[in-house]
Amino acid sequence: MRSVLSTTFRSLQVRNYRLFATGQLVKLVGVWMMFTAQDWLVLDLSGNSPVALGAVTSLQFLPVLLLTLYAGKLADRFDKRRLLVIANAAFAVTAIAFAVLVASGHVQLWHVFLFAGLLGIANAVETPVRQAFVSELVELPLLPNALALSAATFNTARIGGPALAGVALALFDTGPVFLIATVLAVAPIFSYARMGAADLRPSERQAKKDARISDGLRYVGRRSDLMLPIGLMFVVGMIGFNFPVTLAALAKIDFNAGPSTFGLLTTALAVGALGGALAGSGRRARPGAYVVIGAALAFSVLEFVVGFAPSFVVAMLLLVPTGFFSIYLAQAANHRVQMGVDPEFRGRVMALYVLVFLGTTPIGASLAGWWGEHFGVASSITGAGAVCFVASLVALVWQLRNSGERLSLTLRPRPRLRLVPPIEEPVRDIEIARVSEREASAA
Repeated sequence: MRSVLSTTFRSLQVRNYRLFATGQLVKLVGVWMMFTAQDWLVLDLSGNSPVALGAVTSLQFLPVLLLTLYAGKLADRFDKRRLLVIANAAFAVTAIAFAVLVASGHVQLWHVFLFAGLLGIANAVETPVRQAFVSELVELPLLPNALALSAATFNTARIGGPALAGVALALFDTGPVFLIATVLAVAPIFSYARMGAADLRPSERQAKKDARISDGLRYVGRRSDLMLPIGLMFVVGMIGFNFPVTLAALAKIDFNAGPSTFGLLTTALAVGALGGALAGSGRRARPGAYVVIGAALAFSVLEFVVGFAPSFVVAMLLLVPTGFFSIYLAQAANHRVQMGVDPEFRGRVMALYVLVFLGTTPIGASLAGWWGEHFGVASSITGAGAVCFVASLVALVWQLRNSGERLSLTLRPRPRLRLVPPIEEPVRDIEIARVSEREASAA
């Protein structure tokens, strides 16, 4: 057990990374408390409208769509730690103003829309810079573990945040919940300030004329090994990962959940996601394309089944493995991109990854909200799973054709699916055989 724990949490032995993870955990608990309370507030103010919930989620992620590539350019040009301090300070100030407005009792629906967009701007800058900054905290052999623990930190907060928000919403009004959340959101500013600058491993920064967004896009276009995970996560991120919209609406509208149980579906998803993050923490090498595709297929099937859950309890149970494969997929795709990119392009490439993974949320959230309003929330979850399954199959076919490999299914003595490597061309074998015959006759 000691050996397993030391392997799973080995990045925490690095002081700077330990400060980073602690600050992120405290902040994200507050963020998830805020998001859960915000969902409840939106449904209250809008008369239980999934469209309004989808609109708020869209506004939160619209800045990611518009600003993320530029933030990646900044990450390759400037000090990442300084950028993170500025972005987190902007987020904290905005969150405090929002909390005061909610606590005053004068909040209206358009206020929620406005602050969702403002908080989204801060996140649009912070997320790609933070993704690229992890590589400066640890050495390359520790990078997969550091990224996995970052995902585990995120999902630990996603477990604790909604659960704490549910208890707080049952005991207090939404105002105090927002105030508590904003106090926690300040934590990363202090952790970044306490880091030892001498222990960081900054990559070579690009000059203003060299750090062009177009160069980063061309770089990815030349790399088929990067195109597959980024392309797959484009579809899954836009269509499959709309749980902030679908689970909140499913809990309150379909299952009539009260404030104390409102966040439990998100918590169940996060419990599984935490397991998926820890499962990938022992990874030492870059994951293969089939690991990403296999996780995408498993996630798609499970999400499809969640839409048919007949009760709140069954939905909770199904969301645990769904959460496991959701983060295992996202983490494997992230590792495959991060560990395959040249350091001088990391900021721009990770910005593109964040763009397709999170920046497409406004489109997907709006679609999920509209579909849930007209055809039912459960059907939007089922439809999302079906679309992701088709995208995963397309990715599988593309990878097989690109690599020349093929799948072989044998049913006896027991069912087994094997990956068969490319076969040498027969013509080449014949030519080798003819050369051998000439050599034998000459001898």
